[in-house]
Amino acid sequence: MHLLALEHLIIGCVKKDNRSQKILYETFSPKMYSICLRYMNSREEAQDVLQDGFVKAFTKMASFNFEGSFEGWLRRIMVNTALEQLRRNKSKFEERFDESVQLSSSVRNEAEGKLEVASLLLALQKLAIGYRTVFNLYVLEGYSHAEIAEQLGVSESTSKSQLSRARALLQEIIKQQHVG
Repeated sequence: MHLLALEHLIIGCVKKDNRSQKILYETFSPKMYSICLRYMNSREEAQDVLQDGFVKAFTKMASFNFEGSFEGWLRRIMVNTALEQLRRNKSKFEERFDESVQLSSSVRNEAEGKLEVASLLLALQKLAIGYRTVFNLYVLEGYSHAEIAEQLGVSESTSKSQLSRARALLQEIIKQQHVG
């Protein structure tokens, strides 16, 4: 989207212009939905987070100061909205992790570097919500372990171990997808 057109839409949204809000939503919702889907267990939950995220974005639109990427600003709102939803459903987030996950080095080496985007997204949906959340925040969103620990209310070492386990499980899932 052209920068001036985007600026015009944002100004329209600040003025609560329904047409501007609709166009902005239609423009950014597919990409934001895919972000929400990475964090949630179902399409319905992702859709709820998407809607809540856009409501927050439209409410906070006046705080966007045109410094930096609007898409990045919107992405952060969606991620934070997904994390809030996960915190509200904390019992789901605190699923017990399988401490016995051990993969041979040959399995890890074979799967490493062969992650196709589609396979990765399918595999991510199969992970427990805790593993998936840490993986998304660290690998896809660029958060540090300290930031993840703060966001999720866990220790840095927990974040690191969940990431390690998530990677191992993803490799195993993807290997099984390619064999099956």
